[in-house]
Amino acid sequence: MPPSHSVRAILGRPLVRRLLRPVAAFLVVVALGVVGFSSLGGVGVIDALFWLLDPTSLELHFQAHSGPETLTKGYAVVVLSGLVVTGLWIGETVFSAAFGGRIQSELREMQIERDVDQLHGHIIICGYGTFGKTVGSALQAGDRDVVVIERADAEFQRALDDELLAVQGDARREEVLREAGVKRAATVVGAIDDSNANIQIAMGASQIAPTVRLVVRVGDEMYEALARRAGADEVIIPEVASAEQVTETL
Repeated sequence: MPPSHSVRAILGRPLVRRLLRPVAAFLVVVALGVVGFSSLGGVGVIDALFWLLDPTSLELHFQAHSGPETLTKGYAVVVLSGLVVTGLWIGETVFSAAFGGRIQSELREMQIERDVDQLHGHIIICGYGTFGKTVGSALQAGDRDVVVIERADAEFQRALDDELLAVQGDARREEVLREAGVKRAATVVGAIDDSNANIQIAMGASQIAPTVRLVVRVGDEMYEALARRAGADEVIIPEVASAEQVTETL
């Protein structure tokens, strides 16, 4: 049976991936210890595991049984050294994550993933610069569900500080759009200050979710036809929109 989505999500977390190596090394040392003790001492798995926990039991065993006592004790020193080293490796990984804020960050990201998974009909804003923040604030004021996709650390953190759900990554990548729940979204807004990037986002989103509404920001009118061909339902040229707003007040 293939692993569930939640299991894959947990295994995909950076901290979990970092812990896999020291934990795997620790388990390998345990396995080598059990196999070695079973072969050298002629004992079962349970007794071999007990020797790992209490090396002094080796003395008691060889007082009542014959065998390669010196070799077994030497092997025990090597195995116990391996357990200490891999144990310290695990401890160092957890310690650095705890005091480096990584654990809190991982828990926050997992909570965001769960919240995004529960959304339907939300708005995805790709890019949280001035334009994206303005759109997000307006939607937030209207009590709309918003998910921000932002690659840059500062803008990503700003979206979180503004109490918006946010996914860090490149919105042109299919897996990032999927993580933001594009298949369940009502609208995707290409808000990056890069016309080509926004058009690529529109193309990617339309392929994953053909019915999603696409709003694309472009820098000037020469990109409008291209954005329409990419599937944009609405094309926004901020400078033109601003000029129209100004003339309305004159």
